[in-house]
Amino acid sequence: MKKILIVGAGGFGRELLQWIKDINAEKPTWEIGGFLDDNLQALDGVEIDYPVVGTISDWQPKDDEVFALAMGKPQLKRMVVEKLKSRGAHFAAVIHPTALVSPFAHYGEGLVMFPYSKLSCNSTVGDFVSILTTPIGHDNEIGDYTMISGGCNIVRNVKIGKDVFVAAGVCIAQDVVVKDGAYIGLGSVVLKDVKAGTKVFGNPARIIPFHI
Repeated sequence: MKKILIVGAGGFGRELLQWIKDINAEKPTWEIGGFLDDNLQALDGVEIDYPVVGTISDWQPKDDEVFALAMGKPQLKRMVVEKLKSRGAHFAAVIHPTALVSPFAHYGEGLVMFPYSKLSCNSTVGDFVSILTTPIGHDNEIGDYTMISGGCNIVRNVKIGKDVFVAAGVCIAQDVVVKDGAYIGLGSVVLKDVKAGTKVFGNPARIIPFHI
């Protein structure tokens, strides 16, 4: 049984710890090794049963270790993954037992799926995608490092690029294309394509000149 280390000791990481425990309760899968975070005091004063055991910057992956990525910002995810993989790290898929994954869906390395999320038939997600409690409908494509927050609704034949952040409560209509690096703000309803690197917000979603 390999040891799993959670990369990131923020709220996402603390939630991911529970999902890993839930997986182990159903079928023993990993030995939990704790957290990696460049802030060694990240869990000070937090009620939790596993510590920060080292920094991301200095950790040297071992043969008996796998990693679970617990970060939301796509650019940060990419930077951290590239750093650890350059040292030989391998990332596990952490899929909660209540998540539904079609046998005709496909996903890459490091997928995280929260409780009651769904990845439906003939949909494909890339590497290091995070899907919080959200259904991904049929015939969708989601690119590497993209973050799908909770309470969203991604219907059919949607194409979402790499490094996209989809905030909570977003609804994306069928046949929409969201290009690389886009940001979709909280509760937005996306009815038409979103250009690369743009930030959209509202109902219907439109470009808003604000800083994230």
